[in-house]
Amino acid sequence: MTTTDDAVEATLERLSRQQKLSLVRGAPDPEGTATGYLPGVDAAGVPPFRLVDGPLGIRAEGERATAFPASIATAATFDADLARRQGAAMAREATALNQDALLAPGVNVIRVPHCGRNFEYLSEDPVAAGDIGAALVEGIESEGVVATVKHFVANNQETHRTTVSAEVDERTLRELYLPPFRAAVDAGVGSVMTAYNRVNGTHMSDHGYLLGDVLKGEWGFEGYAVSDWYGLETTVGAATAGLDVEMPGISIADAGDGDAELDDFEWPDGIPDGTRAGLFGEPLAEAIEAGEVPPARLDDMVRRVLGQMARFGRLDADGAGAGAHEVADGSRDDAGELDSQRHRDVAREVAARGTVLLDNDGVLPLDDGADVAVIGPHVDEAKLGGGGSSETTPFRSVSPLDGIEARAEGAVASAFGVTRIESVSLFDMLPFVGEEADDETGDAAEVEETDDRDPSLDDAVAAAEAADAAVVFVRDATTEALDRDTLALPGEQDALVAAVADANDDTVVVVRSGGPVSLPWREDVAAVVEQWYPGQADGEAVADVLYGDRDPGGRLPVTFASEETYPTADDDRRFPGVDGAVHYDEGLFVGYRHFDAADAEPTYPFGHGRSYATFEYGAAETGEDQTVSVTVENVADRPGREVVQAYVSPPDVDGVERPEREFAAAESVRLDAGERRTVTLSLDDLALSRYDTEDGWTVDSGTYAVEVGRSARDVRASATLER
Repeated sequence: MTTTDDAVEATLERLSRQQKLSLVRGAPDPEGTATGYLPGVDAAGVPPFRLVDGPLGIRAEGERATAFPASIATAATFDADLARRQGAAMAREATALNQDALLAPGVNVIRVPHCGRNFEYLSEDPVAAGDIGAALVEGIESEGVVATVKHFVANNQETHRTTVSAEVDERTLRELYLPPFRAAVDAGVGSVMTAYNRVNGTHMSDHGYLLGDVLKGEWGFEGYAVSDWYGLETTVGAATAGLDVEMPGISIADAGDGDAELDDFEWPDGIPDGTRAGLFGEPLAEAIEAGEVPPARLDDMVRRVLGQMARFGRLDADGAGAGAHEVADGSRDDAGELDSQRHRDVAREVAARGTVLLDNDGVLPLDDGADVAVIGPHVDEAKLGGGGSSETTPFRSVSPLDGIEARAEGAVASAFGVTRIESVSLFDMLPFVGEEADDETGDAAEVEETDDRDPSLDDAVAAAEAADAAVVFVRDATTEALDRDTLALPGEQDALVAAVADANDDTVVVVRSGGPVSLPWREDVAAVVEQWYPGQADGEAVADVLYGDRDPGGRLPVTFASEETYPTADDDRRFPGVDGAVHYDEGLFVGYRHFDAADAEPTYPFGHGRSYATFEYGAAETGEDQTVSVTVENVADRPGREVVQAYVSPPDVDGVERPEREFAAAESVRLDAGERRTVTLSLDDLALSRYDTEDGWTVDSGTYAVEVGRSARDVRASATLER
């Protein structure tokens, strides 16, 4: 045994059954900051253990923290090193706020463009999602905080999320929806959170095949599996399936958040019943006494929790509690950082690097001395994120207007143009959230100091006419627990863009969205920029890109297309489902795979994004070690950033349907003017293999085409690989 194993076993031996039960069920946090709390067992040297929300930054109740960009923006960088830096920064902030586990990252594949939680996820492609997800895990855990990958598995919509069954075949699960979780496990993730939904009829918290056989058996996951909040369905089913921890473990009323009317409250679709909790409390004790759950299973549950405590220095070799953020030798560990300059810098870099230049007719970058009109209903607010458990309240934020005014040398005029877009949030749907709680959410922080001018379309048009260039900021409104009815921008924003574009030929539109949106005016404007939800550095980051201080380094991790052309459109079976089930009839053909198979032209393909520089590619060459190399040269007179991408096309096999091409690797490369570099990409095994229900993972013999280029539709070089 290792020293860590010894510490865990020594501690386990000192625990009574009742004490063990207290370590697998959440309890109220005496400090009131944690999202989930295990009280520890002082007599046995087990310290308290706190879990906190955090995909976009730390959401500790009543606390402020750095508001990082939405996860989809991080994914758009296609830069695992940058994702690691963000993960490490979030972990340091968790430590500073006395938290032990971070409920991040979310790696669910983006199947439905309408999903209200896409902004928290990473990509429509499993390799892309796995690469960035694993990097975030590594970054978080490099700073001594447990990472929690979520939501396992097939949680691809918010509509009916607590009840819907994802009806999905084994091959599609294995090739599309499970791989990002496998990548997180291979990266050493300490915790896996189960989804609310069912998969093929069984709730994920009760899913013995996926939790026990696949996650813990095949993959060898050694950490603990935790329920989503109020996501436990049964006691015996969950315990025997492999779930280890129930969160929050107490009802809303017991937590002090409820009132006398909770029993009569009708929980909205997508919101779990907050009064139903404690299934790993007395019911689990009774199940063990009755022989329905073996005592050894309880030991395994506790051992997995203690194992992560020991791994990250919360237990010493003698089993005595090291205390939060102490290391095993008893000395104090780094106390963390909160709102440090380096964290501000990371937030700004991710926001800028994740920004995607979709179209540009030469208006960008803006001239330093240009007179600019900054237009849009929220130009005086930073767009921090979407609604729900990822909302983060920052110490500071920079609006687009402030960021551009600070950078511009010419005159800057502004106008709202149209009425503000109403924010939406999970918390608005809950019975226990009042004005005081609302003030702690990210949306409240966004509107602390806003301009009180009335919106006027005439003012917007006048400002655009008088300016050298007009920059229009538009946004959608998305939240956990609610899917969008349409991909169209809400309110009168499309009309605003059309009016401004008619008034100024050099109109730039900056889109801040949680995923794909409809852009009916895109051919009428000079440039389109996708900024996602940029977080606290919003205005600084967009100014960096608009003025060319940073080359737009982002590429699309999702396909943009007409709403009716997605594989889940106009088919209730596929979305939102019928009779309690959503049928994944499209199989593997999600995102760019669907558009390839349908021979349909997307608005902007997966991997797309323009640069201010120009790059030329040389010939591609494959290596025996499953790599492809290509020479890339920046032939512009300015530095630029290119994301070199590789896709693999399989050989034809009778009776086997496969995507035309599959994303296999990417590298984000900065090249100075005139610089030439050979880029070598390691091709992911997943892009070459397929899952056979009888033979398992299979690599077909034959010739694989390896395409290298700028997107799934922009191939610049190709080579072959024999298998």
